[in-house]
Amino acid sequence: MELGMFTSGYQYYPLERAFADARRFGYDYIELWGGRPHAFAPDLARGELSGVLALIERHEMPVRVYTPEHNAYPYNYMLGSELQRADALDYLKLCLNMGKALGADHTLISTGHGGYTASRRELRDRLVRCLRELADHAESIGHTILLEALTPYETNVCTTAGELSETLEKVDSPALMGMCDVVPPWVIREPITNYLDQLGGRMAHLHLVDGDGNSDSHLIPGDGCIPLPELLEELEVRGYRGRATIELVTSYRNEPSLYAKQALQRVRALLPH
Repeated sequence: MELGMFTSGYQYYPLERAFADARRFGYDYIELWGGRPHAFAPDLARGELSGVLALIERHEMPVRVYTPEHNAYPYNYMLGSELQRADALDYLKLCLNMGKALGADHTLISTGHGGYTASRRELRDRLVRCLRELADHAESIGHTILLEALTPYETNVCTTAGELSETLEKVDSPALMGMCDVVPPWVIREPITNYLDQLGGRMAHLHLVDGDGNSDSHLIPGDGCIPLPELLEELEVRGYRGRATIELVTSYRNEPSLYAKQALQRVRALLPH
């Protein structure tokens, strides 16, 4: 299984440090966080793309997934007026363009909170409408979107494998695939392997971390209560052959290099041999 570094934890350092560490520690690829100061899509489009491409070449470290910052201020395609929805989609279409230009296989998105006044039908209809528009754009440029379910602490739209599977079926586009972050199912007591059952061949990516079972915290593997050795063995038995990003986010920004190295060592020790 190829293991990737998520660069969000390096946001207080120059982006080159993440690329250098990824190569030094032995990561297979980068999942690039698309926020300032590193790889915000509008900044890439205005000329900073060449700098990131130079890092990819210099450190021989590919970007396989581009994960733009969205779902909060100022972009959330699930909340707000039609003007605001269209603006969020224009931003995400630019993100898809930049993901493609970076050489990434996928651009990863999720669902923001849809607010407290919309009905379940209204939320579902808005989600499918937005994703169809984005998938059409992805198809037109030859790129693929990954859709991620989140925890109920983050969204009220798509939080389970079943909801994710239903959404993929309704949009029905080869440019839209699903993925699993292990924390959302763990925190709602859903089997993580349910994503394999529900998505089948449409599960194209994995976020691998640990969790405490009571929050959306993403912990260093081994510091939480998810039975990761058994999970990794089950993934092997079930035939999952996709990539896994070790998604350390904001909890480890003080020492991203130390934790990135420790996390990779721990996961490699857990992988079935």
